[in-house]
Amino acid sequence: MYTFNPKINHQISLWLITMFWIISIMIIVGGLTRLTDSGLSITKWELFSGFLPPLNQNDWIMYFNLYKEIPEFRLQNFNMTMEEFKIIFWWEWFHRFLGRLIGLGFLIPLVYFSFKINISKILNLYVIFFLICIQGFIGWYMVSSGLVDRIDVSHFRLSLHLLIAFLILSLILWNYFKLKNYNSVDNKINKFIPFFFLILVYVQIVIGAFVSGMDAGKIYNSWPLMGNNYFPDDNNLINLFKYSALSEPSLVQFIHRNLAYIIGIFYLSIFYYIYKNKMDELYKAINVLGLFILLQIILGIFTILYGAQIYIAAAHQISSIFLVSSCIYFFYINTKFS
Repeated sequence: MYTFNPKINHQISLWLITMFWIISIMIIVGGLTRLTDSGLSITKWELFSGFLPPLNQNDWIMYFNLYKEIPEFRLQNFNMTMEEFKIIFWWEWFHRFLGRLIGLGFLIPLVYFSFKINISKILNLYVIFFLICIQGFIGWYMVSSGLVDRIDVSHFRLSLHLLIAFLILSLILWNYFKLKNYNSVDNKINKFIPFFFLILVYVQIVIGAFVSGMDAGKIYNSWPLMGNNYFPDDNNLINLFKYSALSEPSLVQFIHRNLAYIIGIFYLSIFYYIYKNKMDELYKAINVLGLFILLQIILGIFTILYGAQIYIAAAHQISSIFLVSSCIYFFYINTKFS
């Protein structure tokens, strides 16, 4: 609780949950921007001037000519027409527009509440705003990696961009729970267990971004085996323990698959412990968490089987938002503070 004024608390809670959903939409649009190969369609960093889309034919020609200068066009999309370019442009433009909207949507209410509440009580919200600002620069840092020597952005930078988005989302949700005064349960498990589980999910998100960034979901489209074997036959097991494994599509897909199994087994052990000890206050949270883990695994399998088709892959990413949210809630109610 930031203040004893219920009206102010209600306003902040509405603001935070609104930002949560807008950022969720931003993550979804970002995923679709990647899946449609639209992320490099705008080749300039336009913090303010890019707020408006092209308004006439000359503007469209300018943006298209700039796109023609980068490797993605010269090596891959050299037959692209203006109408095709407009499709990928709109995805990237909307993604950037949402970024600006999130920045303003967080800053303006933050300034307003800073006059209503002692700033020392909302420093955590300033931390979130700082991360939002940093996220904008990281977004451009990611895009810039695909403008010179390659036809895609760096999967390392892509994963950093996605991870920070989920971190921002998590912090907003945590503060929302805190503001709504959701009490922690009396009979709880050690808070390091749900915390470590959350970290595993974050790591899986990073590896998932590697898979997306390298189009690794379009190879080995079989399950549970990768082709004819459990381990991909185009690589060696020893390579799995090298740093270069993170840039090998088949190994990254292998890691992503097996980390999902580890997360699933870890969840079942927590589920068993809670029910064995009849910790009934945690039943709802652990059941909801299990539902989204199961959904995420099923969607992941279908994403592989269907070669990362856009609708299934997008559903897989949308599901990850609900999975992280349920992890945050499970972690929150098992802490000693609320």
